[in-house]
Parts: sequence; C-alpha cells; structure tokens
Amino acid sequence: MAFFKTHIELIAAIFSGILIVIAFTLEHQNLYAYSVIIYLMAFGIGGYAKAKYGILKTFEDKQLNVEILMILAAVGSSIIGYWTEGAILIFIFSLSGALETYTMNKSRKEITSLMKIQPEAAWLVKEEKTVRVSLKDLHTGDMILVKPGERIPVDGVLQNGQTAVDESTISGEALPVSKYKEDELFAGTVNLSGAITMEMTKPSTETMFQKIIDLVQSAQSEKSPSQQFIERFEGRYVKVVLFAFVLMLFLPHYLFAWDWNTTFYRAMVLLVVASPCALVASIMPATLAAISNGAKSGIIFKGGMHLENLSVVRAIAFDKTGTLTRGQPEVTDFVIRQGMDKKIAMAKIAGIESQSNHPLAKAISDFIVLQGITPTPNLTIEDVPGNGLRATINSEEFLVGKPKFVGEELAETFEDGLLEKLANQGKTVTFVRDNEGILAAMALKDTVRDITKSTIEELKKAGIYCIMLTGDNRKTAAVIAKETGVDDYIAECLPGDKVKELKKLLKKYEYVAMTGDGINDAPALATATTGIAMGAGTDIALETADIILMKNDLSRIAYAIRLSKKMQRIVKQNIFFSVSVIILLIISNFFQTITLPIGVIGHEGSTILVILNGLRMLNRNV
Repeated sequence: MAFFKTHIELIAAIFSGILIVIAFTLEHQNLYAYSVIIYLMAFGIGGYAKAKYGILKTFEDKQLNVEILMILAAVGSSIIGYWTEGAILIFIFSLSGALETYTMNKSRKEITSLMKIQPEAAWLVKEEKTVRVSLKDLHTGDMILVKPGERIPVDGVLQNGQTAVDESTISGEALPVSKYKEDELFAGTVNLSGAITMEMTKPSTETMFQKIIDLVQSAQSEKSPSQQFIERFEGRYVKVVLFAFVLMLFLPHYLFAWDWNTTFYRAMVLLVVASPCALVASIMPATLAAISNGAKSGIIFKGGMHLENLSVVRAIAFDKTGTLTRGQPEVTDFVIRQGMDKKIAMAKIAGIESQSNHPLAKAISDFIVLQGITPTPNLTIEDVPGNGLRATINSEEFLVGKPKFVGEELAETFEDGLLEKLANQGKTVTFVRDNEGILAAMALKDTVRDITKSTIEELKKAGIYCIMLTGDNRKTAAVIAKETGVDDYIAECLPGDKVKELKKLLKKYEYVAMTGDGINDAPALATATTGIAMGAGTDIALETADIILMKNDLSRIAYAIRLSKKMQRIVKQNIFFSVSVIILLIISNFFQTITLPIGVIGHEGSTILVILNGLRMLNRNV
C-alpha cells in the first residue's frame, strides 16, 4: 500500500500508456466508440495529476503554464478527431511529472537520515547523580556524562576524564582524536574509550551538527541557473503559443477572408503542431538512456539535471578520507629495535593490540597476522584513555601508544629521528616500549587509492581544476595533495568551511562538483552544482549527492563527464531539429500548404526521430 501511494503518479502514467495502446488497437479494428471511451480514460488517469497541478498553479501564480498548454493541445487534437495525438501528449507529460515527483520524494529523506544520527537524550549530572533527560531540557552550563561508545549529544568542553573521539562526522578524518580537559567536543561525534563528563556550551539548536542540517536544507532550496532558465522559457513559450492560437481563431477570417471552418481547422492544427511533444521527447529519451548507460557502468544519476550540470563542470573539489584515500589506516612502516627477534617482537605486539578495539590497534594487529605470525596469548592489558595501552607479558611491562605516553625523548631519538621523518610523510606513528627502551615504531597512514592519481591527471587534461578539501592537518594534507596530483588543497576544514570554499569556487568557476563520502561532506555536496558520493559512503552522503559511484571507482567521474557531454550534444541536436520542424509546420499551416494528417505525421515523425537519436546514449563507447 505504501509503495502504491509513493509511486501513484508513475503507476497512473504507465496505466494510461497501456490504455492508449488498447484504444489505438480498437480504433484500427473500426471499434471507434469503444476506442474513444478508452482514450478518455487514458486522458483522465494519465493527465489528472498534471491537470490539477497546472490549474492550481495558474490560480496561485496568476499566469498560464505549460501544463495548461498541454491540456488545451490534447483537447484540441481530440476535437478535430485525433485522439491518439492528444493521448500521447498527456502520456509523455504525465510520465515526466511522475519522475520529477519521485526525485523530490527521494530528496526529502536526506534530512530524516541526518536527524536519526543526532542523539535525542543525554545523561545529565545533577547532585552527583545521573539522570536521562531530553536534549530540549538541557541548558548551557549543564554537566553531561558520556559513556564509551555513545554519541556526544551536544557541543561542549571536556571537564573530567580522557578519551579518544571519532570525529569523522564533522572533520571526515578516519583517525580518532585524543581529548583532554578543556578540549572542545562536538555533537554527533562518538566517544570511543573512556567515560567523560563535559560542560554544555551551546543550545542543541546551535550545535555544529545542527548547522550541518541547516546547510543541507539551505542548499537544497536554491534553484540552479538552468532550472530558472527553463521555468522562464516555459512561461514565455506558453504565452506565445496561446497568443498565436487566439489570433488564428479570428484574424485569418477577417484578414484573408478564410471561412470560419477553415479558420477553426487551422487554429486547431496550430495548437497540435506547436505543442512541445517533440521538445519533451528531445530530452527525456536521451536522458533516460544516459542514466541507464551510467547505471551499467557503476554510476547512479539521480536525474537529468545533474547530467546537464556535470557536462559544464569546470572545477571539482575532493574530500580526502574515503574519497581520494581508502578511508582506513594501513601500516606502511614497521621498524623493530636492532638485535631483537622480529617474529617474537611482532607476536607480542599483536597480542597487545588484538585486545583493543581502537582502529589503529586493529590495523596493526591485522598487519602482523597477515605476516603469518600468531599473537602472544595470556597477557594482561590496561587501556589508558587518550594515550594507549599498558600490558604485562611474563612480568615484563609494555607501553603502546603515542610518543608522549612511551617517552617523548626516547621516541624522538629512536632509529636516528625516525619519528620526524615519518611524521613529515603525513603518517601517524605508534611506539612500543619495553624495559630496555623503544621496542618498535609502527607508522600508519590512510593510503591513496590506486586509481586516484590517473583520474586526477585525466580530469586536469580535460581542463578541470582539482582541489582537495580535508579536515586533516596541513602536514598530512600536503603529503596527500602531492601524491594525488591535485592543483591545490585546503586543510583543517570543518563542514561549514567546506561550504565556504565551495561558494568561492562557484563564484570563480560557476559550475563546480564536490566528491565526498562522509556526513561532514553532506552540506558541501548539497551546495555544489553537482554532488558526487562514493558508494561505500554514509547514508546521508548517498542521499544528498546527485551522482553515486557505486563501486568507489574514481575513474567513473571522468567517464560520467564524457557521458554528460555526449548527452548534451544529442539534446542540442534534438532541440534544434524539433524546434525547426515546429516552425516549419507552423509556417506551412499558415500558408495552408499542409493538411492535418501531414501536420500530425511531421509532428510525430520528428518526435520519433529525436527519440531514436536520444537512444544512441545507450552505446557505452563515449
């Protein structure tokens, strides 16, 4: 039942198409009365939604629109006996309306997806007791307890405890961020390790996460330049055609001494041949064929407008984590102290790291296991929130974590300053210390995808400016930018900063695409002319984006651009051809050199030709 309500317009359009086929068959079997009844049913079922919208919109805006023109054209063709023509006009227009409605309904789910992530309640600390309360009952200055694994409910400052926080929803950075007293915390991020107490500094309606929601809503409400142009064109087209139709009803009788039958006949022919059936067919078949082509190639386009916009994109902004990079930390360097048995040392480290659920610990443990080494069993481990791990193996103590935790001086001097060298390469370094000093250093990095560099090169050859926008620090961003070959990069970007940078690019390049995968990318994806999401991205990124790369293959961006440019060429060919035919038919009708059947053949013939031309988009060689 829910499916029927959601897709009622599409079902009605398809059913009206079936009725048209039945009526056409009956008409050619000389069952004219029955065919007229079924044609009327097709008119009513297929045209109801558009007719209702057109009439209400006319009263609301106090001006006629294309919907009214289509109704008049369908009625006019029926009056002079061409029921099929009128029914086909209704069918094509109702189908396009159904697809528009589907796209609009789909976009409404975006904000709902965001809302589900934001916590609805929090643990309020009051008189040394914790009480579960709704966010709306919290006030600035309240102390809130956040347990391990919970999302932080509001923006605030850490007061008691230490922890590591997953801030990927805000910054997009895959690596957790250590938090200490007086450090800032953001709503929607995840507390990974220790229980903490924080002070609320902003109302729930003003949090960073709420700003993300507001930015998405704002960007979605803005109409693209192309959409505004189409709306202006439609209004003018309707006025010109209806004005010409009214003149044709009376003027030829007095100026050229046409009899009233001829005058009415020619006016009806004008209304039929001037209907935008061929114009609609110029765009829809080519667009649907291009969308189908993209789907087969792992590219999901959410509508024809996004194909149009992509064809003129002059700059593309890329998120780093999960887009240009894989989005998961990987061990790139593993250095053991000289004189130590490598396998024994790695077995001990794997035994320690396998006891932790921290992303870095899991990456190190997985790396060692892949070497065929079995982790050392039967050890005790203590999690030191915000620092690392303390473990005991056969009465020997091991510390695993950041330089400050294991001994900053020891870490900096290990292997002749290895720490500085690895840090300059944009890597995160974890150290292991035993009773004799630093046992091992392990560098981890979110590595660049294999296809990234060649994709960036191809886009740059096509004259497209490529820039990386990341929430990561400047040093790491500089390394990744160099590895990928992007033209420029902006580091330490919060969601609002990405939107500001996108607006600067839009001002300079006019048509800009944004490629990302995280919740923090959603506002930028919505702000860009075209939002492109990685298929493995978050739900909100997938919902907000205009285009989805299902296989996380960045090379599909270049293919999508080529596809969109080919579609635009075909659409322009179709529009030029269909408009030329309409003008020719109108002029021929005025000079009475064509009959209604010839006008219908010319009109429908041009429609068929532009449809066939549009279907060339199914060819995957672009």
